[in-house]
Amino acid sequence: MDEERALYIVRAGEAGAIERVLRDYSDKHRSTFKFESTDEDKRKKLCEGIFKVLIKDIPTTCQVSCLEVLRILSRDKKVLVPVTTKENMQILLRLAKLNELDDSLDKVSEFPVIVESLKCLCNIVFNSQMAQQLSLELNLAAKLCNLLRKCKDRKFISDIKCFDLRLLFLLSLLHTDIRSQLRYELQGLPLLTQILESAFSIKWTDEYESAIDHNGPPLSPQETDCAIEALKALFNVTVDSWKVHKESDSHQFRVMAAVLRHCLLIVGPTEEKTEELHSNAVNLLSNVPVSCLDVLICPLTHEETTQEATTLDELPGDKTTEKETVLKNSTMVYNGMNMEAIHVLLNFMEKRIDKGSSYREGLTPVLSLLTECSRAHRNIRKFLKDQVLPPLRDVTNRPEVGSTVRNKLVRLMTHVDLGVKQIAAEFLFVLCKERVDSLLKYTGYGNAAGLLAARGLLAGGRGDNWYSEDEDTDTEEYKNAKPNINLITGHLEEPMPNPIDEMTEEQKEYEAMKLVNMLDKLSRRADVKDLHQDGG
Repeated sequence: MDEERALYIVRAGEAGAIERVLRDYSDKHRSTFKFESTDEDKRKKLCEGIFKVLIKDIPTTCQVSCLEVLRILSRDKKVLVPVTTKENMQILLRLAKLNELDDSLDKVSEFPVIVESLKCLCNIVFNSQMAQQLSLELNLAAKLCNLLRKCKDRKFISDIKCFDLRLLFLLSLLHTDIRSQLRYELQGLPLLTQILESAFSIKWTDEYESAIDHNGPPLSPQETDCAIEALKALFNVTVDSWKVHKESDSHQFRVMAAVLRHCLLIVGPTEEKTEELHSNAVNLLSNVPVSCLDVLICPLTHEETTQEATTLDELPGDKTTEKETVLKNSTMVYNGMNMEAIHVLLNFMEKRIDKGSSYREGLTPVLSLLTECSRAHRNIRKFLKDQVLPPLRDVTNRPEVGSTVRNKLVRLMTHVDLGVKQIAAEFLFVLCKERVDSLLKYTGYGNAAGLLAARGLLAGGRGDNWYSEDEDTDTEEYKNAKPNINLITGHLEEPMPNPIDEMTEEQKEYEAMKLVNMLDKLSRRADVKDLHQDGG
């Protein structure tokens, strides 16, 4: 009934009446995502009628109402079949300012029309294969990049950027050809990286270092949404970028990694948005060639170094023993390098473990990233080893029992999901420099058996990768307990009591005689058996 009334007004009414009836329809169906099949034909005709209205010279408010209803109707895939034509797509491109190369974005009154047009295009491209093919024919990706360049340094148009980026993400997700076009022809990598820089308001202090204001305000919801969409689009553009062939590529990936480092050190408007932001940053970092991930850590700035020295000078007595603690309390530091971003990744990983579900999608990307970083960059590995596998002191509990990061990772080594089990074991193995004896010390043979069997290392040895030869130092507590540690379980077991110690002399004599009689019987049976064999 709603569609029939709206269709009648759209076909015969003037702009004011059309706007009112479509606004009512939009308000009523704003949260509708499933439609009755009985009214399917009416919805198709309503879509066709709306497109005919949009080509007319109507007020901006009427355009917005038309586009809002079209966006709602485009949630139904069946409705889109007859209306997804080249002419109708071009109408939406014109309204979204995607046709004019030189057209500016100065008319604020047009912004709602642009945003609603982009929303419609997102739905239509996602739900219609015909629209996806037309997007290639109309070179939609290039038009979206041109619109992004107009928005790049502009404020107050976050919604336009956000839905432009979302549409770019959808196109690059659905078409591998568009990924290649974005990467090489349209220079999507630097363009999208600049969009992130703008969203984060980055101020560079060095080639690959940005200023971090830990006391600054969180990102606004609009900036956060734009950044998330840009990260998702960049992921598609760089999904096949493990190998870097040109110096310019290496530089661009390092710039992007530095922007992602900045991303990890800031927060969004809510805890959920911060996690979503960091999750997409982790996914994108997984596409960065591992040789370019060295920018995730950086030397301490002069101000940080001065702050650390001042803090140390204020300590009473012997300061060297407390140096590491002081450094960690102010800034995550290892060997003179700022490790804040790596520490954020470690905390992110632990939170994902604590969730206890969706490990393959939520946990394996960050575990894989930390594993590759540790394998390629010595300072990162040693810092993570210090955080995850500190020197053993208390070995009374099994390695998988407890609430430390090590305990949680060891538990994952026997997880039912093979992929999760393998990457958790691989991470710990790399932290141990792929030395079997070191791994067994922290996990026990039982937990590590799967990895060692897969690597052909059940008899011991080490992996194929080369690591520095610096030795681990065992604590005195571990050295004292080591002779009594069960190698299978990896924990200290109390010596089993000797049952003879609690017997009286009479009981000992009785047991001794039983043993003599049993030995005598065994001896007699052996003699009889030998006699039969000789006689045979």
